[in-house]
Amino acid sequence: MPIPVRRVITGHDADGRAICISDSAATNILERPNRPGVALTNLWECATTPAEYDGATETVDGPFVLHPPKGGSVFRVVEFAPEDPEVMKTLDGKAAFAEMGASDNIVENARHPFMHRTNSVDYAIILSGEITMLLDDSEVLLKQGDVVVQRGTNHAWSNQGTEICQIGFVLVDAVAKLDQ
Repeated sequence: MPIPVRRVITGHDADGRAICISDSAATNILERPNRPGVALTNLWECATTPAEYDGATETVDGPFVLHPPKGGSVFRVVEFAPEDPEVMKTLDGKAAFAEMGASDNIVENARHPFMHRTNSVDYAIILSGEITMLLDDSEVLLKQGDVVVQRGTNHAWSNQGTEICQIGFVLVDAVAKLDQ
């Protein structure tokens, strides 16, 4: 069971005054046996850029997908439990990512079963714990308070420590300059 994430959403009343529309635990959570020890909690999604601040009061009640909407963004928290290297050897990253509509994003024959690449710029902050960000040929140990700007590169997240790690992510749809 993932650590609950409190989600507070603001808006405006009929007179245009700021109000709290919602204050409760986020409920759009994805846990799956194909990726044990990982829980994704979607907090908010914007379908366009610029984002609308006076639109829908709920944006994450649909299917859970890895990518942000085309031209949009998604805000989520991902929880990573410590990995068991022996279990990791038995897992199928392509099948796990298929459950989020992203099987094509897996990097085949990579050093970690969940090495992937997305067409997004991802802003991440380590909220608690620590995690190793694996890149093609290198790795970076990240600790609470560290931030990452992930720019469409091959990567995987590996919790090689002993405590749960929570990361806050904002994924923004992007294209490579060569794709334009």
